[in-house]
Amino acid sequence: MARVLTLTMTDPSAMKLALEEAGRIAQAGGVLAVPTESFYALSASVGRAAWQTEAIDRVCRIKGRADGKPLLVLIADASQVSSLVAAVPRAATLLMRRFWPGPLTIVLPAAAGLPDALTAGTGTVGVRLSAYPLLQAVLQRTGPLTGTSANRSGEPPARTAEEVRESLENDVEAILDGGATPAAQPSTVIDVTGPIRLLREGPITAAQIASVLAEAGLALER
Repeated sequence: MARVLTLTMTDPSAMKLALEEAGRIAQAGGVLAVPTESFYALSASVGRAAWQTEAIDRVCRIKGRADGKPLLVLIADASQVSSLVAAVPRAATLLMRRFWPGPLTIVLPAAAGLPDALTAGTGTVGVRLSAYPLLQAVLQRTGPLTGTSANRSGEPPARTAEEVRESLENDVEAILDGGATPAAQPSTVIDVTGPIRLLREGPITAAQIASVLAEAGLALER
């Protein structure tokens, strides 16, 4: 049965204890459900260690995720990108400077040795630096985490800790209860590993991205 850890910015002492426990669970190979700006996410520590690979595999099993679908990585700071990617193309640097922290997932060339379940054999990894305060607080304690929505494939994503509990309580070590999520539109997803392609338009529009790229003489593939 999952522990419920309450995240509240109004009680710094309780918040500190919850974040410390979340960090311990993540570093022990556990799986968390954490609030994001859109929905709750199934989160495991991201890295190359065997225990991290197993935790990411667990996320995929809990999710019932189809083979060939990579997992998003959530980070607390842009400096964490270097441990996840083989290179940062110029387009990515421009977009990070303009739109991070914010609702933009950037697909980059994956660093060698990342778990197969994370990249799904694509050789790429999607990374997002969120501006959501509760999520930022968690990530600063845990380090990079997977960010797939906390629901089984085919079911609606969870907006509350109670919805996560009803669906996944026996499958995760802890649910970080940050109240109902804002249910913001899912992030925009851009692939910069080759021709710059918009994979999903979200809060950041194609026009906004194209404008930033054009200033540097780059083009968004149409």
